[in-house]
Amino acid sequence: MIIEIGHFALILALAVACLQMVLPLVGAHRRWSAWMAVAEPAALMQAALLAVAFAALTYAFVTSDFSVRLVTANSHTLKPMIYKVSGVWGNHEGSMLLWCLILALFGALVALFGGNLPGGLRARVLGVQASVGVAFLSFLIFTSNPFIRLDVPPMNGRDLNPLLQDPGLAFHPPFLYLGYVGLSTSFSFAVAALIEGRVDAAWARWVRPWTLLAWLMLTVGIALGSWWAYYELGWGGFWFWDPVENASFMPWLVSVALLHSAAVVEKREALKSWTVLLAILAFGFSLIGAFIVRSGVLTSVHAFANDPERGVYLLAITGVFMGGALLLYSMRAGAIQSVGVFGTVSRESALVLNNVLLAVAALVVFIGTIWPLAAELVFARKVSVGPPFFEASFTPFFMALALILPIGAVMPWKRARLGRIVRAAWLAAVGAFGIAVFIWMIGTGRTILGPVGVFLGSWVILGAVADLWARTGREHSGRLRRAVRLPRADWGRVVAHAGLGITMIGISLLLAWEVEDIRIAREGETFSAGPYELTLDGVEEVQGPNYHSTMAEFRVVRDGRAVAVLRPERRIYPVAGIPTTEAAIDNGVFRDVYMVIGEPQDGGGWAVRTYIKPFANWIWSGAVIMGLGGALSLSDRRFRVAAGARRRAMQLVAR
Repeated sequence: MIIEIGHFALILALAVACLQMVLPLVGAHRRWSAWMAVAEPAALMQAALLAVAFAALTYAFVTSDFSVRLVTANSHTLKPMIYKVSGVWGNHEGSMLLWCLILALFGALVALFGGNLPGGLRARVLGVQASVGVAFLSFLIFTSNPFIRLDVPPMNGRDLNPLLQDPGLAFHPPFLYLGYVGLSTSFSFAVAALIEGRVDAAWARWVRPWTLLAWLMLTVGIALGSWWAYYELGWGGFWFWDPVENASFMPWLVSVALLHSAAVVEKREALKSWTVLLAILAFGFSLIGAFIVRSGVLTSVHAFANDPERGVYLLAITGVFMGGALLLYSMRAGAIQSVGVFGTVSRESALVLNNVLLAVAALVVFIGTIWPLAAELVFARKVSVGPPFFEASFTPFFMALALILPIGAVMPWKRARLGRIVRAAWLAAVGAFGIAVFIWMIGTGRTILGPVGVFLGSWVILGAVADLWARTGREHSGRLRRAVRLPRADWGRVVAHAGLGITMIGISLLLAWEVEDIRIAREGETFSAGPYELTLDGVEEVQGPNYHSTMAEFRVVRDGRAVAVLRPERRIYPVAGIPTTEAAIDNGVFRDVYMVIGEPQDGGGWAVRTYIKPFANWIWSGAVIMGLGGALSLSDRRFRVAAGARRRAMQLVAR
């Protein structure tokens, strides 16, 4: 009965979404206030109905209701409870239901917190948001229904993919979807603005919090996925330029550009058309990501294994919304006039260059991701595009971005003087150079990439500090007090930039100083990896709740002192019949000792891989700090509710 209630709620949600799509848009066009007023309750009702549907599906997984086909295909009675719950979204159908729920929740949030929006704009935003919901709910109900029953339920299920039975993957998809789907709100604001033919500082102030929230969630989701790949897959890496990783990275890059571009619209009434285009493209890349993950056209360890027919529907959805929005943009962008002017040397110019570099970087990632598919379709050739392409083509743009970021932050709006810029940034440049020289000295004989990356990361961090210090005024007395009183949005920007610098330092030093050792190890044998001595004490068989494990035990010693005992595993999940590798990691602030055990060898012993990974945790620490910076900015009341734009909005309504 609960499953039927969930199914019925899903169908009702589609009906409500259709009403929310049609009535407010018609009402806004005809200026019928009663029809426009339907938008808010419809958005709340749609979110409530989808919450009921999602709760019903969760109940089926928690209670192991194998009469539901989706539960049978992705669960098992012996599976730990956390993975029964995460199994709800660990498959195509359940994850699409989560996608639709998050889409409706963002619409409900606009309805709840958009009271300061002009009535026509609010109705159009919610109407466009509902149109996206109609498309995905139709796709879910007619091609991917999660509530289909089985005529003869089995005694047990086929279990969840063992790679997904991990805490990192339990929380990674929800955060990633909050980012992906959250960008739909920016898209809705952009399309609504094009329909009205008006973009101003108030519009930018309204769209920035939604973009910031989506970017924050996307940052956390990407970091969780990178962390999971690092310790779970046993490859010893944190980023592989996998198509699905790229699918989340592209909207992240465009959303960063959108945040900076919207700041120019808000402060200077410039870059209006470009900002609207970025809002469209950010969500467009999210739709492309959904197509890549679910169509089966590109192979990835992260992708859902589904038939390509569903991919056709997703491609059609992407074509309709992106094609329609870009067509509308081509028709109405000319009516959106920018009134702000600025000099060649100014913060606006720096932000324009920032946007160009981010957009080109996203384009490079897109080309590298989609080229194998295009080459196969057009030239009938199988082409592989791997990390060497991305590292050679993407890295220069990001290095240039890191160079200009601190300079742009200390520039004033409209017009800047070079002498003032030098005075504000010279100390940060000297400090970054000194740190890079120190790294070069202690890393004698190693690649130059380490010191270069450390210089750029330190330059970004110290530049952020210089930006904050410059905002406290020229008088030295009371500077600390004035710094504490700065708006939280300013602090959030500085913290986010510093987090980016920390991540850059971690990536640079890990790639430059990593030590790798691959060998056959026998019980009782001692071998070296970097400055560490490792001894294989033994290998034993361990029975887990729903798996069998071969676990090794290694003692790690440095300079005669015991450092850690590491227990890497190889697991076999009998139900799914899939082996997994569980790396053992001794985490540290400045290094990780990372071990993986492989297959037993014919001549005796075990295949063992050992890595010494310097500054690995700085990568994810920086991502966490970036997220904290975004949360700090979002907590600024002026930023969160667009209080500064309220008066402007009322003036627009009065006209």
